[in-house]
Amino acid sequence: MSIEITKVKYYPELIKIAELADKIWHEFFVSIISGGQIDYMVKNFQSIEAMTDQIENQHYSYFAVRENGELIGYIGMKPENDDRFFLSKLYLRGDKRGRGTASMMMKKVFEEAEKSGKKRVYLTVNKHNDHAVAVYKKIGFVTIDEVVTDIGSGYVMDDYIMEYTL
Repeated sequence: MSIEITKVKYYPELIKIAELADKIWHEFFVSIISGGQIDYMVKNFQSIEAMTDQIENQHYSYFAVRENGELIGYIGMKPENDDRFFLSKLYLRGDKRGRGTASMMMKKVFEEAEKSGKKRVYLTVNKHNDHAVAVYKKIGFVTIDEVVTDIGSGYVMDDYIMEYTL
């Protein structure tokens, strides 16, 4: 198994990540949020249009995760204006989980945060995503807050804010 994590530099590559995001979200989140909310969140936060805006206007970087050349996951992140680094997205195909790839992805996040001169990495995670919450806790993230964020069209994100000190 050869895992490669590379920064996304070209639009066609970002299109493939957006397509993968749609598949992962519709596969994984059906047990946590409604299909309508999945469609809404993919359109507004995981689509090619949303990701392009995040890169061009919000200082995000995206990284493609490949196994033997095949796209299997992605990471979206950005430095904040303080000492924090935001891990916005860390997603891996279901058939590729449980083999250490997510740990490699998290290592990449920490490296990028350190390169940006940041001292803390934070993220939001759905309160009902028990597996992800447990994984983040095992890595060393701690819950620092709980938020319910109105994202429009009658939908909310019911999240923990978790943080890791580098």
